[in-house]
Amino acid sequence: MCGRYASTRSAAELSALFEALDETADELSPDYNVAPTDPVPIVRRSARTPSSVLCVARWGLVPPWARDASGAARMINARAETVATSRVFARPFAERRCLVPADGWYEWLRRVDGKQPYFMTRGAADVLAFAGVWSTWSTGSTRLLTFSVLTLPAEGDLAMVHNRMPLVLEPARWAAWLTAADPTGLLRPPSREYAAGIELRPVSAAVGDVRNDGPDLVRAVAAPSLVTSTVEPLNPTLF
Repeated sequence: MCGRYASTRSAAELSALFEALDETADELSPDYNVAPTDPVPIVRRSARTPSSVLCVARWGLVPPWARDASGAARMINARAETVATSRVFARPFAERRCLVPADGWYEWLRRVDGKQPYFMTRGAADVLAFAGVWSTWSTGSTRLLTFSVLTLPAEGDLAMVHNRMPLVLEPARWAAWLTAADPTGLLRPPSREYAAGIELRPVSAAVGDVRNDGPDLVRAVAAPSLVTSTVEPLNPTLF
């Protein structure tokens, strides 16, 4: 992944789907071009309620000991291979896991004729849930809730777009990700059947500009076949 995704569902839709108490306070709006440090919805457990809660958090985990939040954009991802032992992510992985609702994520390929973005999605009827970890950071009166998305090696057709992908959790794994005493068994790709339903959709280059937003960004455009064309994953990536 290269650090962009779409999250456009309303708080009412998400709270119903994830059976979570809505704590977003009307702060959500559709975002077809989520970028690092943007505020977006996550689902997590809270000591204040026995149920899960839907809240707004900033993408890019800031560890509690950080002097400031300036490094958040470099902390949008946690690798599944090292999340349990990382100084930054080990404790959130053990104690503070979350689900990150998404319509899909973007990735870019470099072709001989330029870069082509793709949108990976299961379509308008399905919400994806990325596996995430969260933390809080405070200074003075400022308190930030921040998170990172877990990634792992891409499999199947998804590897044609990039060698990494978000850890997408099938609905049957959502509850366990939030509550399991030992979640290491969940650090695996979705089933082949579930992954087969993820479309690799070529979309407009307009998504490359973070100032652009709107449903046009996720509409399919004409592009050479991934199977028959010569492509090369774009190297600079945050995932």
